[in-house]
Amino acid sequence: MNRASHNALHRAVPELISDHAADVHASSDEYAARFSDATGRWMLDLQERTLLDLLDDQITSVLDVGGGHGQIAQPLSRNQRAVTVLGSSPACTAQLSDEIAQGTIAFKCGNLVDLPFEAGSFNLVTSFRLMSHSIAWKTLVSEMCRVSNHAVIIDYPVWCSVNILSPLLFSLKRRIEGNTRTYRLFSNREIIREFRRHGFRLERLEKQFVWPMALHRMLKNRKTSEALEAVTSTLWLRKLLGSPVIAKFVRE
Repeated sequence: MNRASHNALHRAVPELISDHAADVHASSDEYAARFSDATGRWMLDLQERTLLDLLDDQITSVLDVGGGHGQIAQPLSRNQRAVTVLGSSPACTAQLSDEIAQGTIAFKCGNLVDLPFEAGSFNLVTSFRLMSHSIAWKTLVSEMCRVSNHAVIIDYPVWCSVNILSPLLFSLKRRIEGNTRTYRLFSNREIIREFRRHGFRLERLEKQFVWPMALHRMLKNRKTSEALEAVTSTLWLRKLLGSPVIAKFVRE
């Protein structure tokens, strides 16, 4: 295929052009270092509590798509779920090497938007830190729904938040975090609509932060960050402007 034909295909069918390695950076030591201090652990604690609160008794087997960062697979495994992580490269095992060696987490290498599993293979399919970096996000949603026989839980950043200023603040965010990538923002409506197309309804939606995560990292003070977020929660701002969103969809 020549360059002109490739560009024409990309314009006509953008869902077929995907970054199959969108999870490699999130699986790296460099990315893990962003969550290694007290503020980062606080962010992960909130994410973990929210995730575990969304689980139900039907969930025993889990596929974590692009989950080489371990932020979802590890707490799920500790809570007695059988977890398989799908990564786009063997490099995505770096944060999970101990669990893989011990057999508490399984790892499979494959295409993130053409999942190498039969329909209904898992009770729950999760994907965190991936949607906003996936060009073929609609295909990703379709595949997660196909492979799940019960529920899908994902996270994604939304427009209706301080993220709307991302283009203006990106250079500042990169100076603070060091390894920030560009990412896509969503509306809750378009995500809900896409899952509905595949027979899944929204069961619950939780919003995490009002203040930018980069601000919390800049402050480097967990107690101050907790206080700032507590104020917004009291004022109901989190329900209006919180991001990223963690959403659970269940099969109808």
